[in-house]
Amino acid sequence: MSTKPGKIIELDSKALRDKLSNLAKREGIHQWDLGAACSKDSSVQVDRGEAKQLKGAQRSSITVRVWNNKGLVGITSTSDLSDIGLEKALIGAHQASDFGNANDIPAFSPLAKAPLPNLDRPLRPAQGISRLLELLKQAEAELLSRHPAIQTVPYNALGETNSERIYLNSDGALRQMKRTDACIYLYARAEEDGRKPRSAGAVRLAVGSQDLDIKGCIDEAAELTISHLNYGPIDTGRYLVCFTPEAFLDLIGAFSSIFNARSILDGVSLSQRDSLGSSIAVPFFSLYDNGLHPANVGASTFDGEGTPTQKLCLINQGRLENFLHSEATARAFGVAPTGHAGLGAKVSVGPDWFEVSSTETHNSTINKLDHNSSQETFVLIDGLNALHAGVKASQGSFSLPFSGWLLKKGEKISIEAATVAGDIRTLLNNIEHMESEQVITHNGLCPHVWINGLSISGEA
Repeated sequence: MSTKPGKIIELDSKALRDKLSNLAKREGIHQWDLGAACSKDSSVQVDRGEAKQLKGAQRSSITVRVWNNKGLVGITSTSDLSDIGLEKALIGAHQASDFGNANDIPAFSPLAKAPLPNLDRPLRPAQGISRLLELLKQAEAELLSRHPAIQTVPYNALGETNSERIYLNSDGALRQMKRTDACIYLYARAEEDGRKPRSAGAVRLAVGSQDLDIKGCIDEAAELTISHLNYGPIDTGRYLVCFTPEAFLDLIGAFSSIFNARSILDGVSLSQRDSLGSSIAVPFFSLYDNGLHPANVGASTFDGEGTPTQKLCLINQGRLENFLHSEATARAFGVAPTGHAGLGAKVSVGPDWFEVSSTETHNSTINKLDHNSSQETFVLIDGLNALHAGVKASQGSFSLPFSGWLLKKGEKISIEAATVAGDIRTLLNNIEHMESEQVITHNGLCPHVWINGLSISGEA
């Protein structure tokens, strides 16, 4: 491993494996695995043309698991990548294994040495903080010039990352990949005399900062912010609602425990072990988890246990088809791991990148439901807030403040303040229509989704 000043730490997977093998042999350890990651991050923030924050960080971490002679597992994490740090981590994990949970013992993934999928993600060179600062200053100035009411861009950032991760184990598994990615975020605030401040923002991701669609981010942030200046209250009632792709994916993500085998085993999911095959949505709705999608900037070819990433169908034409699995949950269910695990004594499970698709047959009535041209009275929800507090995932209910507009015969009025509430099971079965265009967002692929009869509570 290289630790020269000013350079990103480079992980040498074969050297790590050889060092751990020798240390394990010396300590009488027969089974172990390791997950390692390092990154170099640069980011900038600005305030009215001046630098607000310039930040550079180099991060590294190693997680070591050790199985003792009784089969119990101990785990240690450290940021010390030196030979001494590695030795301390291995010995510490071995000592911790005496206190391992005998009722929940992870094992190596049976797919930890399986072939990895091809992933075309070219690495991009970093532009450096000076260039990032220049670009963000220009973006802020352009956004401020779009409308007199836009007086500040209080939340903004432009950053780039160069990262590397490794998984290896005593059984011979060795995984390694490098990645670069970048992000820009612009959140504008508009104020007019005698009116409440209104805000909106946009985000763009790319594999390198030179590939970011900065103009598109400016245009979207300006358009959304300006569209919220003409605002008014909304009456409490039930409405035809159209979710933007970003908002719908946020809602699905908040209830991802439906597909999470770890959550099912822990008893905090709406699903049960025997729920596969049951109908949970309208027949034309399908949902995939596809971490390998070309638009997924954060794609990885393997998970925390070394299992290859794959495209997995979760809901197939309304029916629950698969769960997300780690090695331990897959073993409990009698299936193969799906490539959605973290690394730990009790391994976490989580989704990568959602794809929502439809097999709906469009007819003349349904085709009238278009968020750009529909003459229906409906609510267009653009963003959901307080997802951490307003969602009860194990019960299926949600009550969330949102940003959006009320549309009446083409007239678009921003909603001053309101909350949308419902049950995710009812919502999925009340999907009225899914528009034909699938939109790429920063966290998935999804069309605009129409739901009938959602409860909206206006605020006085």
